[in-house]
Amino acid sequence: MKKYLFFIVILVNFGVLLWVYGPQVDGARSYLGIPFSTNTLDSHIGQRMDELNIHGLSLALINQGEVVYSSGYGLANVEKQLPVTQQTIFEGASLSKPVFAFFVMTFVEEGRLDLDKPLHEYYPHPDISDPSAEAITARMVLSHQSGFPNWRENEPDEILKINFKPGTDYLYSGEGYQYLAMVLREIEQTDWAGLEQIFQARVAQPLGLNHTVFIQTPYTRQHKAEPYDAAGQWIDWANSYTFQKEDGNFYAPSSIHSEPEDFSKWMIGIMNEAVLSEASYAELLKPHSSVPDSELPLSNTLGFFTVQVPLTEFYLHSGNNNGFDGWFALDVNRDWGFVMFANSDNGEAFGEELFLYLLTGPSVVKPLSILGLIVLNSLVFGIGGIRALRNQLPNT
Repeated sequence: MKKYLFFIVILVNFGVLLWVYGPQVDGARSYLGIPFSTNTLDSHIGQRMDELNIHGLSLALINQGEVVYSSGYGLANVEKQLPVTQQTIFEGASLSKPVFAFFVMTFVEEGRLDLDKPLHEYYPHPDISDPSAEAITARMVLSHQSGFPNWRENEPDEILKINFKPGTDYLYSGEGYQYLAMVLREIEQTDWAGLEQIFQARVAQPLGLNHTVFIQTPYTRQHKAEPYDAAGQWIDWANSYTFQKEDGNFYAPSSIHSEPEDFSKWMIGIMNEAVLSEASYAELLKPHSSVPDSELPLSNTLGFFTVQVPLTEFYLHSGNNNGFDGWFALDVNRDWGFVMFANSDNGEAFGEELFLYLLTGPSVVKPLSILGLIVLNSLVFGIGGIRALRNQLPNT
């Protein structure tokens, strides 16, 4: 079955190229280049939000390296009936990881961090005595090969352990990312607030990000949406474990706060190869580890997931914190992408669905684009691998 699936994908992609590289039109376009009415998109999103019990959502769509459409939907605060606006701030959860990896590469370019030098030589992990941890490198951390679990508190004894010899297997891990953040803090001889300032100086300011932070500011607190669970019930965030753990700290794997238009500036920076060198981008975006349980080749780069389908260059990530979900995807060759945030535990599943929807567009009007659906259906297997993996990993 797999060999036939790959054969179909290759054939269809060559056909889709005829559409993709044909004449383009102004306005919102799907990945396949099909123009569509944003009113149709709005209607679809509103309907699915009702069906999935998602209270609030915000979206930005990128065509040809520019945001061509952005909108907020529903309510940021149900109790006060406050709508989502383009200023509404959301927790990005694991969308933090690729942004942090980007930040790490600025240290690599300066020669202050070597991707393959054991992190132990920069800063021994204070919470683990296992000698095998001394072999962990930044490359292993960013590609989820450190051997650390996702979070120690999800382990039966809540003790941090190494699950396999670092560099020999794959295990999605927030703990690894946070260890690397500790290393950067040590390199800079600063505290978490100082590391946030350095992130702002190295990444946010050069790319024009005004409200994208790992540590909240008065602005983000004022404009932040309220969180809601899968049943649509408000989550008492002030008393939640995740909030108490992350608030005021730079949590590399999960604490980013943003809104779609601001976050999209970072995505466009990736498309334009801004801030980093060409060599750094090659290192950042190449596959480093294979993700298990996927029908199509799904890999981790340094911080991103990538679906290795012929003739595409998709990089993506999803995220879930209690009451907040996020999703983004971009193609660096087509300069196309989208980012979505929601204040719901059902938002991650909808982000996956929205990705597939935006690949074709709301209206499939030509025979070639119908064939293109075969590619999209095959992508479901790869994206499903991410979801199957992440469903076993709470707060990622």
